[in-house]
Amino acid sequence: MTWSGNISSNKLRELFIRFFESRGHQLVSHSTLVPSDPSVLFTTAGMQQFKSHYLNPEKAPHRRVVTIQPSFRTTDIDEVGDNTHLTLFEMLGNFSFGYGADNKEAYFKEDAIKWAWEFLTGQDWLGIPYERVSATYFKGDNIIPRDSVSRDVLDFIGGCDKIIPATREDNFWGPTGMEGPCGPTVEFYVDGVEVWNLVFNEYYFKNNKFTKLTYGGVDTGAGLERLVAVLGHLDNVYETDVFKPLVDAIEKAGVRNRAKQRIVADHVKAAVFALADGITPSNKEAGYVVRRLIRRAMVAAGDGHEQLLNETARQVMVIYGGYYSHLKAVDIGILEREIVKWRPIKLTGEKYLNKIAGRGISKVSGQEAFDLYQSHGFPIELTEEMARERKLEVDVAGFWHALEEHQKKSRAGASKKFKGGLEGQSEIEVRYHTATHLLHRALQDVLGEHSFQRGSNITKERLRFDFAHPHAVTKDELAQIEEIVNQKICDALLVTHKHLSPSEATAAGAIGLFNEKYGNEVIVYAIGPWSEESAPYSLEICGGPHVDNTAEIGRFKIIKEESVSAGIRRIRATIED
Repeated sequence: MTWSGNISSNKLRELFIRFFESRGHQLVSHSTLVPSDPSVLFTTAGMQQFKSHYLNPEKAPHRRVVTIQPSFRTTDIDEVGDNTHLTLFEMLGNFSFGYGADNKEAYFKEDAIKWAWEFLTGQDWLGIPYERVSATYFKGDNIIPRDSVSRDVLDFIGGCDKIIPATREDNFWGPTGMEGPCGPTVEFYVDGVEVWNLVFNEYYFKNNKFTKLTYGGVDTGAGLERLVAVLGHLDNVYETDVFKPLVDAIEKAGVRNRAKQRIVADHVKAAVFALADGITPSNKEAGYVVRRLIRRAMVAAGDGHEQLLNETARQVMVIYGGYYSHLKAVDIGILEREIVKWRPIKLTGEKYLNKIAGRGISKVSGQEAFDLYQSHGFPIELTEEMARERKLEVDVAGFWHALEEHQKKSRAGASKKFKGGLEGQSEIEVRYHTATHLLHRALQDVLGEHSFQRGSNITKERLRFDFAHPHAVTKDELAQIEEIVNQKICDALLVTHKHLSPSEATAAGAIGLFNEKYGNEVIVYAIGPWSEESAPYSLEICGGPHVDNTAEIGRFKIIKEESVSAGIRRIRATIED
């Protein structure tokens, strides 16, 4: 039977699982949104729980796996409200581990491409007409040859008349950072919309060199909501059966703005899934993201409509409860408590912004935004949104500057517990701390001198570094930044320090907030030779502590780059012995 017309999300899940189970795949339950990797906040893709199996396939539960994974992504939260962006979506995925390792169960390009084509166009499956489907493959460059195997398979399957060669940027995945498995991709499109990405891990990148892996792996991902929309000829994902009941109810309740309807629906849905996995609203890490989503949904709902969050959450539990039974245990009372907490904060923020607007001023200063945050707990992201409604701009860079000054003064007056952004002063944390200095300078080398630090946090497991930059950092830029840091580590640069006056530190070119009252003397740390004849690679005002030589740091690896707010980005990284 053909399902190329309207299809429900439940039917699509059922068909996808049945198709791959009939081809020897083992259904593996989705993983929690709380990842095992402490360097990331959420599970963002189906392959995350299988990452180690590509290098150690013998540890995989099965050589062929199929999953449906709720995936939570924070990078596009500010874009939610348009036709395509979602905070949480379902990723349909099939995986193979250890192809070429004398295991007949594993498969690679030929089977993966043929099966994807069959599922999309086969009359017993989705039955999408051939003319609606196109494909892209990696055309090769001066480093990696053309993916001729995938191209030949696409030719062989027949019916796909639009086969388009594409560049590394579009059709080559990975690695993340300077080292790891990676490979070319084949992407399938329906009516020009990407619906399925097939990644073929066949290379390993290390020391700026690609080598062939002993065995290959398959990692595919198809967005359920997008595929349902394409099959039903819908204009956007909010017309699908998992979102339309939510949006319709929100509109009926009195929220007329289309973008705001979508924000409420998306954010409440994402919050419910997070709550179901034990991520509760807080002011830290993943909990802060959930709180931000809930508060942003309340702002979008508008005055008098905050209870829509509870009603929407209950609908989410009904829509998804059949497949994700753990959602039924979500405590709606958590949302109610967040509503109660938010109301007085929101009123304070509105009065504050109305007062500024009433003075005929067109811009909220960084200090005013910080005062609103510091005194009343008003997040900068919501200050921006509510200011925008009043036709006010916000000096976001000034906010982060004020916040950093406050943090520095607080640390200076407190014990040395949080010295240099460290939670403690263990050997590993000291290594991380020195790595942040290298990262800071590398960011400026690659992105420009505007990329100053806007905050940092170091634990025994990872470093987190916030910096000024107007947009997302590209994969190539991240790879270049990581390469620079590791090169400076390999150069075994000495780390030294001097006690200077603020004016001497300025003259030497040290990085620091010179409008801060440092006193008569500061400590300036240098990484690399520092003399009258030569400037060090990194020179920063800092309280320490640091390693004596960069060779002590270990290999530096960027794990994630994401948005903190407008104009501020965040890098999470680890170091390995």
